[in-house]
Amino acid sequence: MENEPLIDDALKSELSGLYRAQGRHYHNLAHIEAMLALAGDYRRLLADPEAIEAAIWFHDAVYDSKAKDNEAQSAALAEKKLAGRADPSRINRISAMIVATATHQVPPFDAATATRDASLFLDMDLSILGAAPDAFDAYERAVRREYHWVEEPMWRAGRSAVLKSFLARPHIFHTQEFRQRFEPQARENIARSLAALANG
Repeated sequence: MENEPLIDDALKSELSGLYRAQGRHYHNLAHIEAMLALAGDYRRLLADPEAIEAAIWFHDAVYDSKAKDNEAQSAALAEKKLAGRADPSRINRISAMIVATATHQVPPFDAATATRDASLFLDMDLSILGAAPDAFDAYERAVRREYHWVEEPMWRAGRSAVLKSFLARPHIFHTQEFRQRFEPQARENIARSLAALANG
């Protein structure tokens, strides 16, 4: 069992199908690939890189812009699909990291290594906020398309609240590595987006 990869080709193929579903303009395979690339960049810092890879693959597996429980549903899918591939505590850790993408607060793990891994994973998920301006603007447009059913005034109010909540944090990113690499640009991007939302 120990030699079995957590995420094998069959599972990757099955999950890829979910990420290719219609209506996924941002929460798609490109987002997963971008996060996997970052996991590769920071692999030396990860205590359990395979668990991070699994959390990345599953974290947006269930995505419906009208639902409020996507993260919980994605975590439940991970628990079901990973059962028997790892010990329960490891699966619980993966599940907790997936659920944490709803709030982007680090789960209260006992082990410092698990906390560190979760911090890096959550930062990978938010790295788009600190992308180059054109990539960030494309991301904002893609998210808007995922929420095409929301009326414009509601969208502006809701999106502004989300972006303001990130700016209000002492740090957007949990780890020093991501703060150095992405934080200044993320704050610029968000401020620019808020101005655009305010001005219509």
